Amino acid sequence: MADMTLVDMLDIVGTFAFGLSGATVAIRKDLDLFGILVLSASVGVAGGTMRDVLLGDVPPDSLKDVRLLLVASSAGLAAFFLGHRLEKLRRPVMLLDAVGLGFFAVAGCHKALTHGLPPLAAILLGVMTGVGGGVLRDMMAAEIPRVLREDVYAAAALAGAAAYAAAFHFALPLLPAAIAAIVLTVALRVGAEHFGWRLPRAPWS
Repeated sequence: MADMTLVDMLDIVGTFAFGLSGATVAIRKDLDLFGILVLSASVGVAGGTMRDVLLGDVPPDSLKDVRLLLVASSAGLAAFFLGHRLEKLRRPVMLLDAVGLGFFAVAGCHKALTHGLPPLAAILLGVMTGVGGGVLRDMMAAEIPRVLREDVYAAAALAGAAAYAAAFHFALPLLPAAIAAIVLTVALRVGAEHFGWRLPRAPWS
């Protein structure tokens, strides 16, 4: 699979997941259809746009590839018409956020590595790409970003990006590596919510 094809696939799925999460929050805030589409589109492309700008790949893919905006907007429409089904899930925003986090963390790390960044920098960019959409969503909804109030959030993205960077370094097949890294990220994020996992605190705090 060609590099850009892998990034495109990851971006599209991540964009849809984050678009749905943004739209779901917008519906809970009682926004109208326009507000829902604005939030879904903005949140859906935020992480990838930040990644591309930091890599100097401008204009970013979100402006060059109309599919991404269409996917994000479609997520908003899907939530508008079918959001009642999403609400039947337990904590739907968290689940969608976890999926978007995993896909974008890997996409950011992969694109950084193919642009020649060293592994540590690529992992950092993967984390920033993964959390970007969620941060923008929470800020636009006037909420404290989850990355600041939930322990295993950026840490989950870090684990997934690091796992993918290791697979890339050892020339393992990229698609299975990407899937495994995404599953790891989602599992850590959902597991932390379900089991109450927390990062270590200083013993004197």
